[in-house]
Amino acid sequence: MAFSPEKLVIRPMKKEDFEEIVRIDQQYTKTRREEYYKRLLWEILESEYAIVTSLTAEYDGRVAGFIAGTIFSGEFGIPESVAYITTIGVDKEFAGKGIGRELFDQFITNAKGMGVRKIFTLVEWEDWTLMDFFRKVGFRPSGSMLNLELEIP
Repeated sequence: MAFSPEKLVIRPMKKEDFEEIVRIDQQYTKTRREEYYKRLLWEILESEYAIVTSLTAEYDGRVAGFIAGTIFSGEFGIPESVAYITTIGVDKEFAGKGIGRELFDQFITNAKGMGVRKIFTLVEWEDWTLMDFFRKVGFRPSGSMLNLELEIP
């Protein structure tokens, strides 16, 4: 199928996107993370403090990708508002078509509109594809934050 960018719509994420988001995520993780996405969708759609930063890409009426994130104001002792991308995914059928970039660009636009000047995310060391994507959109290792980890036996 020939890709037509004019058929791509970036919109706020909805509850009805749940199954397609889980399906897309499963393409990469090889597991159905239903509980994770139920909790995530509740946090971003049902919470009284929800701020619309999580988005869905639709192509010709089909869910083709998504980006989920949140905005922190004052958490972790950080005085300014910052955004955090928790997950991003593009249906493998649409990979390489710029959908991830479109989702990311709209995420930035929304975050900027809420006063955010810095966005954080975490990436597994071995996930070179995702690291390359984040590098291309301008992410660099943080000079001000350190991700600490404690393995509980």
